[in-house]
Amino acid sequence: MFIYIIRHGETDLNSKGVMQGWVDEPLNESGRLLAEITGREMRTQGIRFDGCYSSPLIRAKETAEIVLRESGNPVDILCDDRIREIHFGDYDGKALERDKQEAFFLHPFEFGRFPGGECVQDVCRRTQNFLKELIARDDDKTYLVSGHGCAMRAMLNWLYDDPSNYWHGHVPYNCAVNIIEAHGGKAKLIADDKIYYDPKYCVDLYAVK
Repeated sequence: MFIYIIRHGETDLNSKGVMQGWVDEPLNESGRLLAEITGREMRTQGIRFDGCYSSPLIRAKETAEIVLRESGNPVDILCDDRIREIHFGDYDGKALERDKQEAFFLHPFEFGRFPGGECVQDVCRRTQNFLKELIARDDDKTYLVSGHGCAMRAMLNWLYDDPSNYWHGHVPYNCAVNIIEAHGGKAKLIADDKIYYDPKYCVDLYAVK
């Protein structure tokens, strides 16, 4: 079994560096382009998907639709609430104050729960529940999973060499892909934040400077 976990393409809110969370924002032109390039390169590499799961948020679904179309993989997209982005609560659609930004991106496990929203431990539980359930199928299929930056880090946290390093260096770039190989219920990460486009387009507007 192979599982390709992709972060959605860029949105206007991403480009502003605000906390998007459960705000249902579509991709912008740049986001669609990165998804198209990613899908076309996957076609070139002969990657074939047998199934696809997506967060129900439109930016993730749109990314999945574009990647599947451009890669020549006309499979149905099944939405699962467990892989939606972290709920930033009162901060959905807003920028974090400097002190909160530093706390969340430098010490996420100690940050606690966003007012009216979730904490990273909540997201780890639900996303890992989804991923481990998928891995337990132990079939010979290849899946595309389309989701979000914080949720991706939460989903993969148990597979990292150092789970205490939640952000794994940075927020995943838009349309970055992490690839899992799983057999006999055991999984390993074989590609880490792989991109299929020119690296000059990699942007992390959430980095603490």
